[in-house]
This record gives sequence, C-alpha cells and structure tokens, in this order.
Amino acid sequence: MLDTHFRTGSPIWIDLGSPDTEAAAAFYGAVFGWRFVSAGPEAGGYGFFQKDGKTVAALGPLTEEGARSAWTTYFRSDDIDDAARQVVADGGSVRVEPMSVGEGRLAQFTDPQGAQFAVLQSAMGLQKASEDDTLVWVELHAADPEAAIRFYHGLFGWRSQEMQAPGMTYRVLSIAYGDQQQGSFGGVAQLQGEQDEARWVPYFAVADADAVVTAVQDNGGTVRMPAADVPDVGRIAWLEDPGEAVFAVLKPNPRQD
Repeated sequence: MLDTHFRTGSPIWIDLGSPDTEAAAAFYGAVFGWRFVSAGPEAGGYGFFQKDGKTVAALGPLTEEGARSAWTTYFRSDDIDDAARQVVADGGSVRVEPMSVGEGRLAQFTDPQGAQFAVLQSAMGLQKASEDDTLVWVELHAADPEAAIRFYHGLFGWRSQEMQAPGMTYRVLSIAYGDQQQGSFGGVAQLQGEQDEARWVPYFAVADADAVVTAVQDNGGTVRMPAADVPDVGRIAWLEDPGEAVFAVLKPNPRQD
C-alpha cells in the first residue's frame, strides 16, 4: 500500500488545480477536515492541505490555458530531464517543461492515451498516506491497459499483476523494488461505459464512505458512483467536487494479518 517512503516511481505528491481555490479549500475542509495553508505570497495562490499538521495534498489555481479542474498525481523521478525525453520518445507529450521548484524539480506530462500526470525529483513529499482522509491509492483508467502498462514500465520500471474484479480484469501496479505486494500503490482499469477520457484518479482513505458521499452532496459536489462494496477491497465511491475534479474514496477492508 502507498506510504511515505518514496522510491523511484512512487506517488510522491498530489495537487488540485482549481478555478476557485477558496471554494475548493472550503469544500475539502468540510469533506475531509483538511486545513489549507498558503505557501506564501510568492507562491501565486499555491498552498498545502494539512491533516493533523501534516501535508496530505496541495491546491493551486489553474495555470494552463483551457485547463479544467483536476487532481494531478506526481511520481518520484531521479532524473526529470531523462523522464521528459523518455515520455516523448514513447509517444507522450510534455505539458510543463522540467523546472526547479523549491529544493526539487518537476515536470508535467500527458501519456499516449491522454492521461495527465507529473513527476517530481525531490527528497520531500506527502507527509501522511494510507490513513483516514489521506491518499491511499491511485488508479489509471485507459482504453488500452496493456499499452499503458508498457509505457509506464518503460518510464518507471513498474511491475503489474492481474486480478479479476467484477466485470473486468484489473492490473495492480507496484514499484520496481522489493516485495511486489508491499510495493503496490495503484492499478489500471479499462475505460467503462460512459467514461470519456483516460485519467488518473486519486483514492482517499476514509472511515465511512457513505458519510463522505453525504458530505460531498451537502457541500455542492456530485456523486459519480454511489458507495458500493468491492470484494476483497472495501467500500468505494466516485465523486466530483464543485469544480468538477474527479476523486474517489475507499473504506478499506480490515487487514488480515
């Protein structure tokens, strides 16, 4: 499961680009109890979502022309420039060229099927994960899962393992190091039904998925998929915030040690 011991290919950061950062901060504060802390006047409105004083996500205004509100997942890279070259060579595109930020470097990309993601070269990242109201899983929805896995394997060395889920074959992703199950952090699913675009979807762990669904509705958000039990996984719901950024919540099944 996702943790804060970041290695190459690990999800290391997540942020929300929003057309109304004040409204977004209020929404996620109501839903998850997050507190928004500005990164300062020089940060252009960017800042951090914190839980119990620890950073669990970030928020900033939309900066790309024509951009829509969305969550972006950042994966750790040891060489941002090499990653940019690899993305282009394998059919993806660079949305934000490699640049310095604080004590690290970042770049933002689009994979060959249109899913947006980013990379971060830094010793620092999220301070809490896989706890209630923090990031627990990231999931790629793609028209061609096998092609997607080849692309990201070439970039990060990720491993994948197939498992059967209701009505589909699901691919569990793990980093290239150590025990495959311990290193798992996300998955790849086939685009289904009315899903109209490839995307990375963040899952936040919650104590009560149904209560979060109610909080989302009460605070102007939308339910894309009502809370439902997934065998051997937990209770899941897909949601949208008032700016139409998609995210999901998961009440994991108790661990069987």
